[in-house]
Amino acid sequence: MAEKSDVIVIGAGAAGMMCAIRAGQRGHSVLVLDHAKTPGEKIRISGGGRCNFTNIHAGPKNFLSANPHFCKSALARFTPADFVAMVDRHKIAWHEKTLGQLFCDDSAKDIIHMLLDEMRSAGAEWQLRTEITGIEKTDGGFRVSTSEGTYDCASLVIATGGKSIPKMGATGFAYRIAEQFGLAMTETRPGLVPLTLDPVLLEAIAPLSGIAAPAEIRHGKTAFREALLFTHRGLSGPAILQISSYWREGEGITVDIEPDVDLLQHLKKAKQTNGRQSAQTALAEILPKRLAQYLTEREGISGNMADLSDKALSRLADAAQNWTVKPSGSEGYRTAEVTLGGIDTSVLDSKTMEAKAVPGLYFIGECVDVTGWLGGYNFQWAWASGFAAGESL
Repeated sequence: MAEKSDVIVIGAGAAGMMCAIRAGQRGHSVLVLDHAKTPGEKIRISGGGRCNFTNIHAGPKNFLSANPHFCKSALARFTPADFVAMVDRHKIAWHEKTLGQLFCDDSAKDIIHMLLDEMRSAGAEWQLRTEITGIEKTDGGFRVSTSEGTYDCASLVIATGGKSIPKMGATGFAYRIAEQFGLAMTETRPGLVPLTLDPVLLEAIAPLSGIAAPAEIRHGKTAFREALLFTHRGLSGPAILQISSYWREGEGITVDIEPDVDLLQHLKKAKQTNGRQSAQTALAEILPKRLAQYLTEREGISGNMADLSDKALSRLADAAQNWTVKPSGSEGYRTAEVTLGGIDTSVLDSKTMEAKAVPGLYFIGECVDVTGWLGGYNFQWAWASGFAAGESL
């Protein structure tokens, strides 16, 4: 005979654990199932092992979705301040880094332990190393068949994430369940991911591998100002990861290196004050030496500054600050931090995360077509959507 719970949550990640906590606090019997050996694996590796657990600026403007209004309800009802209050209650030390990003002082494991303690206090149970082999609708709710037995529940919450970082156990499980119940999906693709370059350009910039510089990366009307990193595969760094969620194959991006510096004015001044130096030397006062060498050689600019026209200097400044690059692709789900797209928000209730056509079935977290920027936003969506579902159960 199948074991019975009020609520089964499939997925012991950020969203799933938060949902289990809130559902348990509301008096429901809750069972969390996951195929992983340990809970919260993505939490553990996030933020360099210190977990960028939220962002104090998190709001609808920081999320991508076919329906930009969908996330508003959940984000408003469980805010970064609400999560910080939980962190403070557990006496976990934290600090703010740039752009409102909050990190643990010590370890991401502190957040996992906190969530497990909260689940324990709420009476929620969890079972790991459990493969889900089937889900079916029953008169009383749902039946979940697993490698460890069969479980019945009145409400079923899918919190298994997207396809990003498959080595951490990510699969398209949530999408298969949505398909099984006839729920619409939007196109999925890797997000917050390094971009790759075609072999010709990659060979040309090979000497730049490992160089980082402040940059503004633009795509259409969207721009991010953070670090740019040249790699042996192409372009990475926070600014590139951010823009990757907006970029589509076949499109170009504009790279502006050292955007806070008027490079043309710097070069003109260098020409006046020390006309005997080379353009490469003058450029290297602002840019990394190898990058300065690459750009001057690429633009065919040599000789003393005094002999260079303002037009040549303008071309050189543009090479660094108005550089159009056409990526050939991305590194894919292997290194993507998130999955863009997913369960179409039109089939879900924005207040409860319940599937409108399948009462008792909920989808939360990354598997839904709501994707945050880099910097703690996706964790905030996990907490908020998990809380919204837990609150409505």
